[in-house]
Amino acid sequence: MTHIATITLDDTNLPPPTPEIEQERKVAIFDLLEDNSFVLPGREDRPAPPGPFALTLAIRDKRLVFDIADTEGQQMAMFYLSLGPFRQVVKDYFQICESYFGAVKSLPPSQIETIDMARRGIHNEGARVLQERLEGKADVDIDTARRLFTLICVLHFGG
Repeated sequence: MTHIATITLDDTNLPPPTPEIEQERKVAIFDLLEDNSFVLPGREDRPAPPGPFALTLAIRDKRLVFDIADTEGQQMAMFYLSLGPFRQVVKDYFQICESYFGAVKSLPPSQIETIDMARRGIHNEGARVLQERLEGKADVDIDTARRLFTLICVLHFGG
């Protein structure tokens, strides 16, 4: 399967991330590069590019930008996704993350586990939305979609 070999977040014009957001970003990038599945479909005029790919994620003009190149820098595809379908799930995800980060500091493990389960559920919903939005543009498995969703959250809220 083809995969993402490098990833860059273009956070130009975004506020610097908080320490928690920076940590989420680092973990998501590390996990994504360790194991991912990213397939660009073929078109009538060309077969599916084999990868591996260099992905740049950005937000421009209120749209999520996927800029995909081969590892030599030759652009393979670029597409834009509306942020609208992500807004509520990203907002919910950040609210539950704030609760989680607060809980870790003061609540017993059983309550932390309950909040973490809710956080994972919202994260899965974000990954599902991303897979739907990428349909016909790129195929990603659920784990790749989860990690990409984390990076979208980081970009969406900046810090």
